[in-house]
Amino acid sequence: MKIIFVYNADSGKINALFDIGHKILRPDTYSCNLCSLTHGVFSEKEEWRKYREATQHELEFLHKDEFEEKYGENKAYSYPVILKTDEDAKNLEVLLSTEEINGLSGLEDLVKSLPRE
Repeated sequence: MKIIFVYNADSGKINALFDIGHKILRPDTYSCNLCSLTHGVFSEKEEWRKYREATQHELEFLHKDEFEEKYGENKAYSYPVILKTDEDAKNLEVLLSTEEINGLSGLEDLVKSLPRE
């Protein structure tokens, strides 16, 4: 199984700079709870890195523009979203919806919500 994490942010250096500024100046209005759970202002959280390196699942991390380019714009998802797929990536299934991600209180809750080995 592959788990696809789609952040509610666009790719690129300029967008990253805007996101950093938003996280610093108005963290309470930042629109990507998945980003907030897995990353600090400047880098990936250590606990998240440990989970990523320890899991036996294939993981893919995409910004929303990258996801739509790779998997098609006809997919009607709100972001952030965590999906799972079979090996051929033809069948995407929501693992955690935007609402579920936004309801998580911390990184520990996120990790507990993901499939075990």
